[in-house]
Amino acid sequence: MDTNKTRVVIVGGGTAGWLTAGIIAAKNTTSGEHSQTHITLVESPAVKNLGVGEGTWPTMRDTLRLIGISEKQFLTCCDASFKQASKFVGWQQGKDEHYYHPFTAPAGFGAISLADAWHQAGCPGEFESWVCSQGTVCENYLAPKLPQLPEYAYNFNYGYHLNAAKFVALLQQHCTENLGVVYKQGHVAAIHSHNNDDIRAIQLTDGATIDGDLFVDCSGFAALLIGKHFGVPFVSQRHVLFNDTAIAAQVNHASPDTPVGSSTVATAHSSGWIWDITLQQRRGIGHVFASDLTNPDQAEDALLRYINADKTLSAAPVDTRVIRFDPGYRAKFWVNNCIAIGVSAGFVEPLEATALVLIETSARWLAEQLPRTPEAGRVLASRYNSMTLARWQEIIDFIKLHYVLSSRTDSEYWRAHTDVASWTSSLTDALALWQSQPPGVWETNIRQELFSSASKQYVLYGMGVRSKDWRPGGPICAQQPLVERTRAEFKRTGAQLLARLPTNREYLSRLSAAALRGEFNDGQ
Repeated sequence: MDTNKTRVVIVGGGTAGWLTAGIIAAKNTTSGEHSQTHITLVESPAVKNLGVGEGTWPTMRDTLRLIGISEKQFLTCCDASFKQASKFVGWQQGKDEHYYHPFTAPAGFGAISLADAWHQAGCPGEFESWVCSQGTVCENYLAPKLPQLPEYAYNFNYGYHLNAAKFVALLQQHCTENLGVVYKQGHVAAIHSHNNDDIRAIQLTDGATIDGDLFVDCSGFAALLIGKHFGVPFVSQRHVLFNDTAIAAQVNHASPDTPVGSSTVATAHSSGWIWDITLQQRRGIGHVFASDLTNPDQAEDALLRYINADKTLSAAPVDTRVIRFDPGYRAKFWVNNCIAIGVSAGFVEPLEATALVLIETSARWLAEQLPRTPEAGRVLASRYNSMTLARWQEIIDFIKLHYVLSSRTDSEYWRAHTDVASWTSSLTDALALWQSQPPGVWETNIRQELFSSASKQYVLYGMGVRSKDWRPGGPICAQQPLVERTRAEFKRTGAQLLARLPTNREYLSRLSAAALRGEFNDGQ
């Protein structure tokens, strides 16, 4: 490895490739004669971005800030809107019941356990509304922040819904124009190796050769480097997560003033569920399902019935596309001098929020730990493989958690999910633990969890679970005055914000109008 300059070659664009390029470039100066890192991104012009689930976690705010993209620019360029929660409809009983998993943690989280206090009070009403006001904000189509707040600041924690194609275009422009990333288009024709099997260079069909020290595989399902070149096997998780097919559509709003929702809505069906994501101009809607329990025609019919029943959507004919996948991940993610990030490393569901956050965390870890010698690379590879495997297993458990708690018995799909034979041992242990105490911040040895105990509480109690063997932990009764003050404060603050927050449509329309008037520039 060149001790003076680390040459990073990213194979593949899309959100994985360009986010990785941006994060590494932002953390490692890539322009100027004194740069220690040189980044080249190679992208095939024939490969299209997956671009269906189009949602992010709140972590994306930190990522955009890190790489230097203005929030105003992002919102206006990417047809983006706010995502404050996920709303699950029909997952418990198969009716119209719903619950929210908001991005704002329970009031006082980390200092006081409102989950324990809720149990102590006899589990009154819905858990989410007992500990947080964000579900009410979502129900009223309100923005998560007052207009006068600075970029990326918030009153309620939020991520985004976005147009994935426009997001990729913005990232590409920003990385090449502002962060020094070199962009090349072409198809990979050959991979050349050193004697120790490290990749030395990739060769394109036009004969161009791109040498590098570290190669990042962001080639999606093709997995050109990690899969086809190094032969790292794919570990299917279809025996745990049954979904393997999705039918996706993009549908315009019926009118320009249609309310903009700020939660990803997941509506359960007999052999899967329908996602519904609202952008400024359209909605992304799709049906993910298990193909051995229903066929694509039945799934598409359910999707079209859902769309046609919504009068806030355009009545124009709907085009759909089918996406087939095997849920799972690679046996290893970093081999020799090649690291897989994005779909090449694993894929579990078409909704991209979880996939994006894993891209963000993986790229951030790599940017912070960019190997400076081959010896360092081998040590880091071992650590990265252990960490990333744990993250994928954490993802599998958290997704499965949504299914195993259902009381639905109306189809084989839901009955199979509640069969303990399809549960992982780690999820089984966690469910046993939560029978007597709520998910807590100290129950895991994972340094940086993807899914906090607050998220697990929202799903667990939103699905109707009541800890049947619950016992009070710590001085719950002695903390009662603090519990009452904490709840009174978030209710008071929530009521004030409900009266002052603009709707999502109002907030975004004002921003678009300001952009048209030239009241802010790209860097503001």
